Amino acid sequence: MQRLHARYPFLEAARDAVATEAVDLATVVEQDRAVVDRARERVVAALEDGEIDEQHREPRIELLSYPVARVLVSMVEERVLVRKYARAEAATAYDRFRADFEQTTELKSVESTGLDLETLLSEFDLQPVVRETTGGYRIDVGTYLPLAEDLWEDEWNLVNRALADGEVPVSEAELQTLLQEAVRSRIEEGLPFDVPDVIATALEDDAAVIREVLADLELTREIDTVVPDLFPPCMKALLDDIQKGEHLPHHSRFAITAFLSNIGMSTDEIVDLYRINSSFGEEMTRYQTDHIRGDSSPTEYSAPSCATMQSYGDCVNKDDLCDRIPHPMAYYEERIDDADDEEIDDWREGEDGESASGD
Repeated sequence: MQRLHARYPFLEAARDAVATEAVDLATVVEQDRAVVDRARERVVAALEDGEIDEQHREPRIELLSYPVARVLVSMVEERVLVRKYARAEAATAYDRFRADFEQTTELKSVESTGLDLETLLSEFDLQPVVRETTGGYRIDVGTYLPLAEDLWEDEWNLVNRALADGEVPVSEAELQTLLQEAVRSRIEEGLPFDVPDVIATALEDDAAVIREVLADLELTREIDTVVPDLFPPCMKALLDDIQKGEHLPHHSRFAITAFLSNIGMSTDEIVDLYRINSSFGEEMTRYQTDHIRGDSSPTEYSAPSCATMQSYGDCVNKDDLCDRIPHPMAYYEERIDDADDEEIDDWREGEDGESASGD
């Protein structure tokens, strides 16, 4: 197993290397304590430090610890852990490939221990949509938007970019940040997944350690309060459209469904909201909602960023808070944090009263 694969375990070549070795994961977790210890260290470091600490000196242990770490994340099955783990792995990869890029010239690899830009672009099928220019790079807008979706700083908003001929200009440093996002997306994809009992039993003590770290850090708090009065203006508008029975285009329907799912609404609750809509079809609505929630797909989708909402024309009725908030979820979380418990309870009681009155 090559050092390159251990350094970048998310690469397809790294997966192939593990497959070629015909490694049985159940045997590894039962018999190779060094791999399991390193896997647990990866996850704990992701939570505590936001990065994965220095890699193990043995490439085999380092490489095999990556799939075992994904198993541990899946066993704990907390959305916040999935996010933090993927971001930490991506941040570590970013630091490593930046260092490797500095050691390369004219996109030539440094033997077999480093990674060059050309190879990383190819890894994510980005070569056809990224081209070098005199002052940096240009990337196809259709590729730029999903990569920049979770980048909340103002400079990533499409309205702040000199879009021309369907391409977005980016600097070398910005291209590297977009590659970090590509890595994060790949790592997060498919998490959490079902873990076979034989593997889960062998790793239960290690998963328990991670759960304790999560509890100590108080990171498992999720937004589980549904208060439409505090929704961002864009989501209020989409919810109003649904309740008026108006037809929503696909991107708008995805945005409001993902948002409602992210704040804790169940599939049944979301489906009930759509019943009044003229375009409602229960079977299809339930299928789409389950897919967005990750119940029938390998990925739980997040609500689109403000930049994406703007690009589709769904960003409406902006207020002062919108000017400094880059994501609808960040808007809602701030509004929830600013509201005291009594206000939220009053709103809930009001809604319960309306429902009880036979609305």
